[in-house]
Amino acid sequence: MKTVKIGLIGAGQIGKLHLDEYKGIPGVEIVAVCDVNEAEARRVSEVYGIPHVYTDYNKLLERDDLDAVDVCLHNNLHAPVSIAAMQAGKHVYCEKPIAGTYADGKSMVDASLETGRHLHIQLATLYKKDTKVAKALIEGGELGKLFHARSTGYRRRNRPFVDGYGTPAFTRKATAAGGALLDMGVYHISRMLYLLDMPKVERISGKLYQEMDMDQGRRESSGFDVEELALGFVRFEKGMTMDIVESWAVHMNAFEGSSILGSKGGLRLPNNAPGENKLNYFSTRCDMDMDTSIDVDAADLRWHRIRDGEDAYDSSQRHWIAVLQGRTGLLPTKDIALQTMLISEGMYLSDAIGREVSADEVAAVLKPQSERVDA
Repeated sequence: MKTVKIGLIGAGQIGKLHLDEYKGIPGVEIVAVCDVNEAEARRVSEVYGIPHVYTDYNKLLERDDLDAVDVCLHNNLHAPVSIAAMQAGKHVYCEKPIAGTYADGKSMVDASLETGRHLHIQLATLYKKDTKVAKALIEGGELGKLFHARSTGYRRRNRPFVDGYGTPAFTRKATAAGGALLDMGVYHISRMLYLLDMPKVERISGKLYQEMDMDQGRRESSGFDVEELALGFVRFEKGMTMDIVESWAVHMNAFEGSSILGSKGGLRLPNNAPGENKLNYFSTRCDMDMDTSIDVDAADLRWHRIRDGEDAYDSSQRHWIAVLQGRTGLLPTKDIALQTMLISEGMYLSDAIGREVSADEVAAVLKPQSERVDA
């Protein structure tokens, strides 16, 4: 098995999570780590046994022994670093969302095509057991013609920093570009797009809220200027639609899991509540309504026993390493992530101007982060 040599750019909270995941994947060697905080980079190098430390990612990219880099920076830094890495001949694994803006994400996808380097975006929900079971049902024709999806994400009161978790960088447009929609919504929307087989977006409507109380001191010190609740509606080609609700904070009990409706059946994904691992499939048999609960753990166990290479789809990073080892083809995560960003930016634009917007309008109007007035 080929050993894949990786350089990590960004040694913060997300970078450490990536390093922890790599420890359990055979055939991975973390060669170098880079962070502007040299003391933290050196501490991480000692804890994880990484031999080389940098504070300038350009210097790391000069190494000729790296197969790929793992970009774990704040959203608005994804594009410049990832593009530089691909131009330096490295494959890129980038934390979600693809970038802080659709235009920047498009530049990353273009750079991947121009350089011939892989660009893989961390979309963890694509590898969840319930997602794989749902995909099997859809591809097996059990839902018939798909016509509507619902993307849901729920936190009752768990905004970064102001509710005690994470750093202020998650709550500022200047670094994160958005709030609940870009932090967690990307996982749920991208999964729906993957299950729907990437229908073309035609029109988008959105409304954003930041209404709930928060500690005033933390509000001021964080510079909180992003949404805590996002609502949206998307029209795809051929009449397909999707509605979206994504919450960092809301006075409501748990939402139901994301769902898909088809002409022959429907399915509802687990809502990630403790102990919730059943996927529900709804259909009609012999003129009777039938509700089926599928044990996704049992299905996944059986598939691992009988299918070669099933481990390549156990997580985003395991998939990435399997691709670089030549064991499987890369899922189109860059395209899914870019379309997710198109929807997210469409919701932001719709909210700002107070009307539904077209996909072409979003792509034409919105600029890279570096050219925005509020950057």
